Amino acid sequence: MFWQVTLSLLEGFGTTCLIFIVTLAASLVLGLLIAFGTMSRYKWLRAILKTLIWVIRGTPLMLQVMVIFYVPGLLFHVNLFTRLTAVFVAFIINYSCYFSEIYRGGIQSISRGQYEAGQVLGMTRAQIFFRVVLVQVIKRIIPPMSNEVMTLVKDTSLARVILVEEIIKNAEDFVMRGLVWPLFYSAVFYLVFVGILTLAFRFVEKRLAYFKV
Repeated sequence: MFWQVTLSLLEGFGTTCLIFIVTLAASLVLGLLIAFGTMSRYKWLRAILKTLIWVIRGTPLMLQVMVIFYVPGLLFHVNLFTRLTAVFVAFIINYSCYFSEIYRGGIQSISRGQYEAGQVLGMTRAQIFFRVVLVQVIKRIIPPMSNEVMTLVKDTSLARVILVEEIIKNAEDFVMRGLVWPLFYSAVFYLVFVGILTLAFRFVEKRLAYFKV
């Protein structure tokens, strides 16, 4: 029975890892784009994106998953997304908004004088951002970003609300059969995952420690 449970949890953990990787890869990029949009000179764009961030940050991720999966069917009588795709969309939008605020805070924390110094040296705006600003921004946002990334690991369990078979959903299937311990056993997988991420972020912070800000 132990190996049967382990294999089932490993299968669910594979889905958990897939949700994590897809969400992280997409939201890191989209979050940066949203951050640029919220700092845009166009008021209408800032207003739209800030409203989106307000709505996403003000409502539960579980509700967002349900809305994206069920609402298109209720309104248009068509399944717009598969269960896993709906999870991807909801998670990417949610974490992009959170990451965008971290990016924005990091970018705006860089003093104006560094931009001006780059211009004096004849650097283009792109060169100033990527060679001067971005390195400092990464250094400053690593701690809050690491917290969000670790939260993402645990939030993947919310996919079960629309019956996506991730690790907690598979553990709950055993609970329905009268076995409670697989639910607690699933915690081991999360602890290992978060432990690996913790070591990875510590390594990154040490590599950036030479750059004092």
